Amino acid sequence: MNLPENKELHRIVATCIVYKNGKYLITKRALNKKAWPGLWTVPGGGLSIDDYINEPANDHGVWYNALEKTLRRELMEEVGLEVGEIKYLLDMTFIRPDKIPVVTLSFYAPWKSGEVRLNPESIDHAWVSLEEARKYELIAGIIDEIEAVDKILKK
Repeated sequence: MNLPENKELHRIVATCIVYKNGKYLITKRALNKKAWPGLWTVPGGGLSIDDYINEPANDHGVWYNALEKTLRRELMEEVGLEVGEIKYLLDMTFIRPDKIPVVTLSFYAPWKSGEVRLNPESIDHAWVSLEEARKYELIAGIIDEIEAVDKILKK
């Protein structure tokens, strides 16, 4: 597989399993997406330098919570929702069809406010139970993530 020359460059993505009243939000990816067009997933998006560069860094030039800020921004942009406390679930890495390595950090959080309002990156959405989610053509692994969150929440 031909990868970019600089093997240290990765795209960083955060996703969130948003839950509300025993249901989980899934969205259907637009048909023009580079990875998994037309499949169902959970909302999220990529870390951008703009998510932190214009914010004050600490005395050592470090920005904290840039990924959480990115995730909250992406949730608002992609689905128009605010969430409560964000908790870490897992990470995964894959290589997109355009050969860009992607590190995805998956989180989960309760719905806080807003009605789902999709941007052009998604073409449909559904609030589903774990069992209902199994009936959708999800990106591989997403059902395992929803199942993991379902187990955590039922403890």
